[in-house]
Amino acid sequence: MKIDVLSLFPDMFAPMRQSIIGKAIDRGDLDFAVTDFRDYTTNKHNNVDDYPFGGGAGMLLTPQPIFDALEAVKENSSEKSAGHVILLDPAGKKFDHTDAKRLANYDHLTFIAGHYEGYDERIKTLVDEELSLGDYVLTGGELASMVMIDATVRFLPHVLGNAESAEGDSFADGLLEYPQYTRPADFRGLTVPEVLTSGNHGKIAEWRLKEALKKTYLRRPDLLEDRVFTNEERDLLDDIKSELADD
Repeated sequence: MKIDVLSLFPDMFAPMRQSIIGKAIDRGDLDFAVTDFRDYTTNKHNNVDDYPFGGGAGMLLTPQPIFDALEAVKENSSEKSAGHVILLDPAGKKFDHTDAKRLANYDHLTFIAGHYEGYDERIKTLVDEELSLGDYVLTGGELASMVMIDATVRFLPHVLGNAESAEGDSFADGLLEYPQYTRPADFRGLTVPEVLTSGNHGKIAEWRLKEALKKTYLRRPDLLEDRVFTNEERDLLDDIKSELADD
């Protein structure tokens, strides 16, 4: 996969070359580049923003530098394309696990990380979708794009040491992840649930499902609102509600 980012602060992306993503870049599984779109401004003062027509607070990013920077990304690409272009915008669709998995299917992604008060609306003619990290405003789109890239790259082949890791994470099947334990089985009197050391894989699977349902019910009940439950899940959830009512 190739990922391009248009940003005014390319140095902010240094952490992307660390840890698991850095290893993916070193192996050639990921081609990652950041373009400073200030380099493409034709403004004599090197400005990339201006006051909005009609007045109002803040400054807007002007279209010219971003249009030209995106053209440069296309020219530097073997397919002469910027691929699937994403605009980071608080008004965009809220990014989630499903989006990360979907974006991992593209060969080329380009993120436009804005700054200041917002964008000249004409910039949005360049993009395929607008995404937001959540219902809050950041000083720029750099951090949001890094989070989205990290979540997406995890689904690429060979990026994670265990290919099943991404599929077993929270939200992968619409539930929060069940509690997990490692050695020792008894740490300062805190013990691992006996079922996990029983060797009974059927009971372990049932325990994990029940614990995932319980955590989701307690912490994120909204995730269960539209879920189509299996008979086993419904029975387990009834047990959970009964147990909690008795506490």
